[in-house]
Amino acid sequence: MTTRLPDAPAPGTDPTAIDPVATDLERIAVGAVGLTTRALAETDAGFELTLSQWRALLVLGERPDGARIGEVAGRVGVTLPATSRLLRRLERRGLTTLAVDEQDRRATRARLTDHGDAVRSAILARRRSVLREVARAIPERDRESMAAGLRAIATELERFA
Repeated sequence: MTTRLPDAPAPGTDPTAIDPVATDLERIAVGAVGLTTRALAETDAGFELTLSQWRALLVLGERPDGARIGEVAGRVGVTLPATSRLLRRLERRGLTTLAVDEQDRRATRARLTDHGDAVRSAILARRRSVLREVARAIPERDRESMAAGLRAIATELERFA
C-alpha cells in the first residue's frame, strides 16, 4: 500500500510562501529520517539495517507475539512477497523468527528474537538520547506552547507509523 504524496510546487515557486507550516514539517521529517539513519549506523548491531528492515523491527517489537507478515507489509508499505523476503533475511541474521500463526494456520507470524529486541532497543535508546538533546536546546519559555502543537502533529503522523 503506497500513499501518493502531493505534487511539488511549480518550478520557481517559493515553497515557504505556499505553506510555511508544511515547510517546517518537511524539515522535521528530513531531520527525523537523518537521525534514524544515523542511529541505525551508530548503534553497534554488527551489521547495517535498511529503513524497511528497521520499520519491520519496530512493528514486530510493539507486541510480544509479533505480527503477521501481512500486517508488517501494510505498516512498512511494501508488498507481501517483499516483506516475506525482508523478514527471512532478518531471520537469517538472528533478529526474527517466523512460524505458523496459532490463531490462523494459513498465516505466518514473525517475532523478534532476544537479539532482535536488543538491537531494536539499542537503536531506540540512541535516537531518544539525541531527541532529548534537541529538546534541551529549546528555550524553556517556548516548551509549553510547543507541546500542544507537537502532540497534534504526532497524532496526525501516527497514521503513517
